[in-house]
Amino acid sequence: MRKLTFWQRLYLPEILRGMLVTTRHFWINVLRQRHTITQQYPEMPTFVSERYRGRHRLTRKEDGSPRCTACMLCATSCPALCIHIVAAEHSDPMVEKHPASFTIDELRCVFCGLCVEACPCDAIRMDTGIFALAAEKRENFIYPRELLLGDAVPKNIAEGKAPAQ
Repeated sequence: MRKLTFWQRLYLPEILRGMLVTTRHFWINVLRQRHTITQQYPEMPTFVSERYRGRHRLTRKEDGSPRCTACMLCATSCPALCIHIVAAEHSDPMVEKHPASFTIDELRCVFCGLCVEACPCDAIRMDTGIFALAAEKRENFIYPRELLLGDAVPKNIAEGKAPAQ
């Protein structure tokens, strides 16, 4: 192990060097106004790219039923193990099975999008554009099938805003 010199043990030159970099960036941003972007959030909505992976949603078939076939590929491909599906027999003999329950724990999700890529029937998407996920309780981040289908979406979640205090 190499022995430190007196100035290295003192750390003062490194502290001053860091302060110099910080001060230089501060004055460049104040005088030239470059790299300074202020968004008036939440008054003005933030621009979200079409490719942004936001809150999950489940899609529907033409008849209004969920498109999910409970194949478990999305739950299998999820590295965070945040998707939980319970499969059940469907009343229609032409349909093999459907999800009796489909929940996503958004606190565990890492928003990687692997579930969307793994789904063979395009049942799950992350194209809602909602990125401000806020709630007061942890259990409010466990999204059941009704919320993912858009049937029981509270107004604050649908708008991507925090609940009113």
